[in-house]
Formats: sequence, C-alpha cells, structure tokens
Amino acid sequence: MTLVKIGGNVINNKKALSSFLHDFSELKGLKILVHGGGKKASELSNKLGLESTMIGGRRVTDQATLEIVTMVYAGLLNKNIVAELQSLACNAIGLSGADGNLIKSHKRIVQEIDYGFAGDIDAVNTETLAIFLEKKLTPVLCAITHDNKGQLLNTNADTIASEVAKALSELYQVELIYCFEKNGVLLDVNDENSVIEDIDHRQYEKLKQEGAIADGMLPKLENCFSSLQHGVMKVRIGKPELIADKGIKHSILSL
Repeated sequence: MTLVKIGGNVINNKKALSSFLHDFSELKGLKILVHGGGKKASELSNKLGLESTMIGGRRVTDQATLEIVTMVYAGLLNKNIVAELQSLACNAIGLSGADGNLIKSHKRIVQEIDYGFAGDIDAVNTETLAIFLEKKLTPVLCAITHDNKGQLLNTNADTIASEVAKALSELYQVELIYCFEKNGVLLDVNDENSVIEDIDHRQYEKLKQEGAIADGMLPKLENCFSSLQHGVMKVRIGKPELIADKGIKHSILSL
C-alpha cells in the first residue's frame, strides 16, 4: 500500500498539482493521499481581513482561523482534488478526520506557545480505512481532525501522513512518500543539486546537530523516522515526479 502526502507550493500550482494527480491516479495497488493546505487559507484570511499568524512554520489556529481552514482544507481543496481524481478514473473519497471517526486528536497542550485549535493525534481508525481500501476507494485525507467531543482541530498534514502510515503498517506493507517542491533533503537549501539521496537516522542526527538541515525540514524528518521505527517499510521525500518512477533525484530514508 502506498501513502502519499502532497504539500508545499505544489498545492498552490494548478499545473503542478494536476500533473501530480495524474501520476497518483496511475499508481498500482491500494493507496491513500494526504494533502496540506498550501496558501489558500492565508489568502482567504487576508480577503476577509483576518491576520494569519505563523510560528516556526506552524499556523496558530484561533476560532476564526479554524473556520477558514476547515472551509479550505476539508472543502475547497479536498473536493477539487477528489473531482480531478474522478476525472482520471481514480475512485477517490474525500475525508476529514471526523468522517467515519478516522482520526481522533486532542487540542495541543499549551507550553511555551499557544497554537489554539491545533490537534495532536491520539488514534487512527484503521478498521474503517481498510474498508474503504478493500472496496477499491482511494481516501483523500485533509488536515482536519476531531476530538470526539464535537471539536474540529487543525492538524499538521505531515503528521497525519506519518500516523496513518504507522497505523496501517499493522495491516499492510506501507510505503510513505512525502512530495513537495524540493528534490529531497538538501545539504544546502539554496542548491537543488545538494540532495542527500540516502539518509539514515544516525546521519540525520549528526546533520541536525551541525545545523546543516533547514529548520522547516526537521519536523518532516522526525515524522519520517518515527514512521520507519513503527513498521513503515519505506520512506521517500522529493518532488511529485518521483511517484511515477521517472528516475529523478530524491531522498530515501532508512534506520
């Protein structure tokens, strides 16, 4: 089974997203797509006169922002992706974590920073996901979860991809692929050719201590290695074209 997370600037580029969805639709076997929100939520917030607050690359989600991200992530983006996949003969079903009680979270505990209605994942409903998969439906998961008490929560899409992959690894052999606008894990964020094609956990820890990896990549890599430590068979990071086996450079992670 293949689980692909798409995010970054690819979500904002209609041509790049369409090309990716074409390649994704042609993946053989069981598959799941997890998508981030791109810049659409910030754009809508600005149109409505609401200021978006980002700390460490993560959105602070107050009540008004939660309404915006729910509309954009679970509505506009999710349903447009599903509609395009249907046009490509990929029978997709768009879902949030609340649908079918798929992903239960809790509101992030306030420590140094109050992220508002941000969700940290507690459980993934693999039984229901497996029903969709066995019926040849392709789940398309957005970055909205719930707390099982009626509260929706904005949840990091990279983390959703990792937690869903880990949970499903108890039922399937899972490959996790993170796709975004970069070629992979870069030694120099300004040099696309500085891809680390093979990176294990020991090397990652060394590079992290040396400050050689961009801060924005660190949470993604933490999710990657957590996935490998909890049963996921293979993890790759790179541009969307990598899912079509076009021979492009990308990063392969291992323990």
